[in-house]
Amino acid sequence: MQDLLLLFQEYIRKERLFPSNNQLLLAVSGGADSVVLCELFHLSGYQFAIAHCNFQLRGEESIRDEQFVYSLAERYRSRLFSKRFETESYVSQKKVSVQVAARELRYRWFDELATHLHAETGCPVYVATAHHGDDNIETVLMNFFKGTGVGGMRGILPKIGMIIRPLLFTGKQDILAFAKEQALEFVEDSSNASDKYSRNYVRHRIIPAIEEIYPAARQSIMDNIDRFRDIELLYNQAISAHKKKLLEEKKGELSVSILKLSRVEPLKTVVFEIIKQYGFTAKQTKDAVALLEAETGKFVLSPTHRILRHRNRLIISPLKRLTNQMILIQEEDTEVIFEGGRLNIATKEVKDREMDFPLSSTIACLDLKQIEFPLILRKWKAGDYFYPLGMHKKKKLARFFIDQKMSLIEKESVWVIEMKKKIVWVVNKRIDDRFKVTASTKNMLRISLETVEI
Repeated sequence: MQDLLLLFQEYIRKERLFPSNNQLLLAVSGGADSVVLCELFHLSGYQFAIAHCNFQLRGEESIRDEQFVYSLAERYRSRLFSKRFETESYVSQKKVSVQVAARELRYRWFDELATHLHAETGCPVYVATAHHGDDNIETVLMNFFKGTGVGGMRGILPKIGMIIRPLLFTGKQDILAFAKEQALEFVEDSSNASDKYSRNYVRHRIIPAIEEIYPAARQSIMDNIDRFRDIELLYNQAISAHKKKLLEEKKGELSVSILKLSRVEPLKTVVFEIIKQYGFTAKQTKDAVALLEAETGKFVLSPTHRILRHRNRLIISPLKRLTNQMILIQEEDTEVIFEGGRLNIATKEVKDREMDFPLSSTIACLDLKQIEFPLILRKWKAGDYFYPLGMHKKKKLARFFIDQKMSLIEKESVWVIEMKKKIVWVVNKRIDDRFKVTASTKNMLRISLETVEI
């Protein structure tokens, strides 16, 4: 298998994975893939350090792996960094899967190690992982089934920042054959045999089933991965050209001409590529495209941004969120978007004791003379009180909700508008009596709620 060594060296050169004078840190689990990775680097004349992650998920087996990597580091006379992670605790805290937890912990530590070594020696550090061609095939198939775009179809890249993958050119069978030929010892991860993980199911069940029909499927997919890498480059170049022609930025907002956007082909793809970085999902692309035919004022929301149809343009702007779910309302604001919907804000002159005001709970009519900006829109909290319209005694919101026979879910969704620690309006419920419009009111502040789905 001398060919594998030559192919390894050629792949490093072809992909320009790292300059020869930089430091190398190899991520080593002790399995066949990472052991072969060490041997190939060693036979190629490179010096390297080793990093081992013990996720403490397999009891004695995890300790065995750790001890094996210690002996491997001694064999190659390599500096060893080993860390035990509290993975299960991390899973519980972050509410993520074991696989996601392990990935996040691993790469965060690699970044810390690379930063430390760079500061220690002054030389940049590249972290090599043992991902190989079969890993890439599995990744692409999983991405395809999950519905990712062009980026998902090119799979794992040989190099992203400081992370390099020098074994992507070859498959598992060649790696095992090389290990056998070189009499390399390695350890087996028993969890790799279980089909409870989606990757293992694809590896053990789906790919072999495909190969029964298409024996050359693995090589065909690897060839297609190379093509999709080139396709993604062309795709991104085209998208960048569209964005440059279409997008105008002003005061933190993006503006798009509806006339220009309507002429773009393929429309849905370009729209999605424009809006996805602002928290909009692929499913919302249809709603965003529909704004091209909508009336002024219609909008689509993501958790962080809004796309608004305003006359002959679409405007993408961030939601005015503050920490702890607080939103500042300034005097010049005419609308505010929040998770409960949209507040439309306007001032109006009260003519000749005009008192015919809407009775709807979605509209607050307030004496402008009593209002001082800025106002604060926030979720209600325990201890809040106000003077309900028509009453001269204060009432805690918790008691008011009980009187209104509100459910727990309804209570959790209540927002209030506050001014100098005084509640002006319990949104969509009742205003505070101290700020009501009276016979002496000359100008009023009118705030209306329009509920929308986010």
